[in-house]
Amino acid sequence: MITEILCNKKQMPKVLVENKISFAGPESELSIYDTYEQAERVKLKSDQLLFCAMVSGKKVMHADKNDFITEFIPHESFIMAPNQTVEIDFPTAKWEAPTTCLAIEVSLDRVKDTAQRLNQLAPLEEEFGYWDYSDQLIHTHHNNETEALLNRIVHIYTENHPDRNFMIDLAVSELTVRLLRQQTRDFMLNFCNEEPDNNGLNAVLNYITHHLSDNLDINYLCKIACMSRTKFFIQFKHHLGCTPMAFQHQMRLKKAGALIKRGKQITQVCFELGFNNASHFCRSFKQFYGMSARDYKTRHLSS
Repeated sequence: MITEILCNKKQMPKVLVENKISFAGPESELSIYDTYEQAERVKLKSDQLLFCAMVSGKKVMHADKNDFITEFIPHESFIMAPNQTVEIDFPTAKWEAPTTCLAIEVSLDRVKDTAQRLNQLAPLEEEFGYWDYSDQLIHTHHNNETEALLNRIVHIYTENHPDRNFMIDLAVSELTVRLLRQQTRDFMLNFCNEEPDNNGLNAVLNYITHHLSDNLDINYLCKIACMSRTKFFIQFKHHLGCTPMAFQHQMRLKKAGALIKRGKQITQVCFELGFNNASHFCRSFKQFYGMSARDYKTRHLSS
């Protein structure tokens, strides 16, 4: 869907490396970058938060004086903090198969305002601090929800709809909330690993992450958390955005992706992580990553 929309908007390039077409929106901007020849160490920097999503081809990202080097391929996102510089290699770009990426610039004031609204409407427990944006690089895959949101954003930015600005505002707000929730979840997971006994949710998260292949006993989790069943479900969903079972399922699939990326056999990964049915695992994997486990393995191993 994104590819089809972008193909209709492409023009004859003015430059062969990082040719840019932009569409302005309220406190945000969508840019499409196409590169038609191999290049190395091309600098990218923005004074705003930059949400990048790969559409085709491959990039190699260098940041933090080469302490951070990673490949960036389709169905993945790369989020840069304001005023942060990365250098990019384009190892596969060519005229008939350009490397294409879309980038959404969002003002930091807009991000902070969204965080403040979350703090007012859905405050975290004191031990987890408060909703806030952390200046750091984020590299992650697209799940179906993210991919659908990006499709919607590209369509809204590039169409001439009378309510265009209002719809852009809503879509960028959703993108920002997803970013803030992901950062908060990552913080909580690091916190639970460092201090599993700090609070009830930490203890539960630590238990789940160390028992991914086990069936969850909710009564036992409530006991670990020192909460009633009702309070436990409310607190867990408020802070993690899903039920304990859904969280374990997501963590299983994330670990599955990491193992498959390293070349482990798909069937072995399936049963090692507690899936009882290979067909169910493959359907879940495709729904989570937007591609089959086999395609995911081929793409990463060929990279």
